[in-house]
Amino acid sequence: MRAVLWALVMIWAGCASAPAQDLTALARFQPERSEIRVTETAVRLSLGLSQPVPWRVRLLADPPRLVMDFREVDWTGIDALAHDGLPALHAGLFRPGWSRLVAELPGPMVVDSAGMQTDGAATVEVVLRPASAEEFAARAAAPEPPGWALPEPADLPQPVAQGEGPMVVVLDPGHGGIDPGAERDGVNEAGLMLGFARELKELLLRDGGFEVVMTREEDTFVPLEGRISIARAAGAHVFLSLHADALAEGEAVGATVYTLSDEASDAAAATLAERHDRADLLAGVDLTEQDDMVARVLMDIARTETEPRIARLVGALETTIKGAGLKMHRHPHQRAGFSVLKSPDIPSVLLELGFMSSERDLARLRDPAWRAQMAVALRDALKLWGAEDAVLAPLWRQ
Repeated sequence: MRAVLWALVMIWAGCASAPAQDLTALARFQPERSEIRVTETAVRLSLGLSQPVPWRVRLLADPPRLVMDFREVDWTGIDALAHDGLPALHAGLFRPGWSRLVAELPGPMVVDSAGMQTDGAATVEVVLRPASAEEFAARAAAPEPPGWALPEPADLPQPVAQGEGPMVVVLDPGHGGIDPGAERDGVNEAGLMLGFARELKELLLRDGGFEVVMTREEDTFVPLEGRISIARAAGAHVFLSLHADALAEGEAVGATVYTLSDEASDAAAATLAERHDRADLLAGVDLTEQDDMVARVLMDIARTETEPRIARLVGALETTIKGAGLKMHRHPHQRAGFSVLKSPDIPSVLLELGFMSSERDLARLRDPAWRAQMAVALRDALKLWGAEDAVLAPLWRQ
């Protein structure tokens, strides 16, 4: 798969240096897969990344430079890539969630082509060719096309009152907007998951026992941390993130339920304490005046109470999906440090409905009858979990 992006222009907003830990590091720069090659007619910049991320590229003048913005990349090691063809490379935090890479140009040059190749990992390749001063100036002065501004976080829905009544379910269709996710045979993960989420939402609302909020209703970009905030603003009882990824190697067939890994839990608490507004960390607990240590202790307590509920949710999902005769991965429950699972007080799981890298899974994901069966299985899992959760509620810490 190859997406071609032409050079764009925007007003210089600076590239202040920032340590890698300021980024959530969704992807990491891979020096061993990166290089700068110079020929008589072009300079070719290849950047290896651990996984695909949204990105864009443009030219700026005074002095001539190539500017590239990436969604959450840890650029550790980029300094060693400098070459006579691109004498200096600088990377840093551009704004929360976005990093910027700036390459100084040895003279007037324009972008001949730019694209990303994805196969589990990702390679960004930009080809620059020498240009006249007039051509470079024209490219660098061109206005930015509509729709290419960095997206702002989505508006938060109004809070939904908790208490006796329907279960508040937040559905999180993965990716969206400038982040299409996995792509194959003319379809992308963002579109498939949005369609499935709409179908599941309709089924849950018809049942009558649910209130449903979606982190995105259209093909729009929503930052990862914004998805957690949407769940908190909705008063979510449960958070389901929906994906259909692609893996280049190994067995990747069937549905898989992911929960937050034990190894990531402490780091997640630390990151949330440092980066989120104190009042947004725990529902009903105001941490605004508390220091990081107190915040972490309270989040650890909340996570300890939430983990058994998540385990029961995983069990319910496995029971109903397998009970419906739907294919699950041979290891149906796995753990990972996904950002959207890091809310300490909301039971949260990430469900890979299947893998677009599997021809069989992709056919199932595109089959309306299969999607309807899966939606019923997820509804039944939520009802099974909700009934058990209500019985055990008196045992929770008050």
